[in-house]
Amino acid sequence: MEIDAIFYDLPDGTEPANEFIRGLDRKMRAKMLSTIELLEAVGPNIREPYSKHLTDGIFELRAKVGSDISRVLYFFVIGRRAILTHGFIKKDDKTPPAEIDRAKKYRNEYLDRKENQ
Repeated sequence: MEIDAIFYDLPDGTEPANEFIRGLDRKMRAKMLSTIELLEAVGPNIREPYSKHLTDGIFELRAKVGSDISRVLYFFVIGRRAILTHGFIKKDDKTPPAEIDRAKKYRNEYLDRKENQ
């Protein structure tokens, strides 16, 4: 089931996930981009170690190079789309609750904008 992975855009036009990915070093960026391609190819069927459901419809794409770990959070919307919200460098075993809350906030803003169009 192919889907489109789309970068969430803030009202000012910036795309936090895209900016995060562009800021990664070459190897980590390549790994994350290939994980996004896998998400587009298999959609909701993507599983660990590439993706993991966190809570309440929020998922994370996972990339690791050496001891460096990066994550890009996303959610699915109707119409075969995954919205990539933002990314961060993971330093602890658990995904920080603030990162999950940020993804939920972006999801709510995205859905509100779509309803009002």
